[in-house]
Amino acid sequence: MSEPSGWQPLSKPKRRLGADAFRLSPFTKLARAHVLVATGDALVTIALAGSLFFDLDPNDARWKVFLYLALTMAPLALVAPFIGPALDRSHGGRRWMIVAVNAVRAIVCLVMLDDLDSLVLFPQAFTVLAMGKAYGVARSAVVPTVVRTDRELVDANSKLQLLSGLAAPAAGVIGGIAYLIARSPGVLAVAVVMYSAATVAALRIPTTQVAAMPVSEAEAAELRGVGVLLAASAMGLIRGMVGFLTFLLLFDLREEDPWKLGLAVGVTGAGALAGSVLAPKLRERMAEERMLMFLLGLTVGLGLAAAYLGGLAAAAVMSVTVAVVSTGGKLAFDSLVQRDAPDANRGRSFARFEVRFQLVWVIGAMIPILLLPIPTRVGYLAIAGTGVFALVSYRLGQRAARRDHDEGPAADPTMVDVDRTTVQGFTPNPTLFD
Repeated sequence: MSEPSGWQPLSKPKRRLGADAFRLSPFTKLARAHVLVATGDALVTIALAGSLFFDLDPNDARWKVFLYLALTMAPLALVAPFIGPALDRSHGGRRWMIVAVNAVRAIVCLVMLDDLDSLVLFPQAFTVLAMGKAYGVARSAVVPTVVRTDRELVDANSKLQLLSGLAAPAAGVIGGIAYLIARSPGVLAVAVVMYSAATVAALRIPTTQVAAMPVSEAEAAELRGVGVLLAASAMGLIRGMVGFLTFLLLFDLREEDPWKLGLAVGVTGAGALAGSVLAPKLRERMAEERMLMFLLGLTVGLGLAAAYLGGLAAAAVMSVTVAVVSTGGKLAFDSLVQRDAPDANRGRSFARFEVRFQLVWVIGAMIPILLLPIPTRVGYLAIAGTGVFALVSYRLGQRAARRDHDEGPAADPTMVDVDRTTVQGFTPNPTLFD
């Protein structure tokens, strides 16, 4: 059993001898595929920067970008509620989704090599983007099935974030060299290799069931708990900031030298890396709720600083900040769900939340697309304002939950019998309200 905090150090693994030393763990197999996927994603971003995708006049391209983004993400929103449960209960369903989306991305990137100067590039590019969102959902479901206990779950997610942070700078170097040799087609060709390798690596991920049974009453009640819903709302707004900043900077840097976009990709990876290192240290000093509020406050402060600075330095500051906040916030959210919803199936629960987060990412991305051109300083102020709203609403929600808990009836028939201090899935933290 894990303690209520949900964050615990792993015991030192036993040394493996002989043939066992060459036998990969299920998590290692997933991690290898994830590194290749993260590298391919960064390479595609760099390749598109030097293509027609960001070479058109923004006012002419705006409606095309919006239309393709909406069309490619609509299936995820409409189909996920129906296909998701079937994939959860099928043997190896999510594993095969990871294999399929990376195979599709490899094929689409291969086709894109001849279409970098054609309008056909738009649906192809957004197909790659949509498949990336599907991969994120599948990965979130698979992670709990490749660790042995709940104690390892947050550590596993942290390691994947660390690997993503390391992959982005490496992709920036590889992509820069490929661009010097063969421009955008060269970068895209390397991305094809990465996605193809990821497809092969994903075949080695163990075929397990994410969830053998339908959602139970206890699981549904816990996931509707006040603490989980407040944290999910805060995390959703953070993901929306990520989508907003991504397209804000991509359009702003479209006319700049490719190395500047490579720098933005690199510092984003560095931010994800820093967030993975920072999150466990923060958790040693504060509860998950306070950690989320600290990260939101960090967004507000550095967002205002970036709006004051402007230029490439501000873009770097915001890229690092949003990456740190997104990475740390996701780890805190995973830990909070693990703590406040002990009866929930991890794979199914995280995948469903991930679908919502990905859709909010799209909504955030659509804002700079629809309202182009947005000055970057205004965009940074918008991110800071969103951080203020998320921070205040989260704090007020926590206070209201505590007040309802103190004034509520002694016995609520809708309570989930998980812990005597839990009210509708919310475990109040006394230190949070000091």
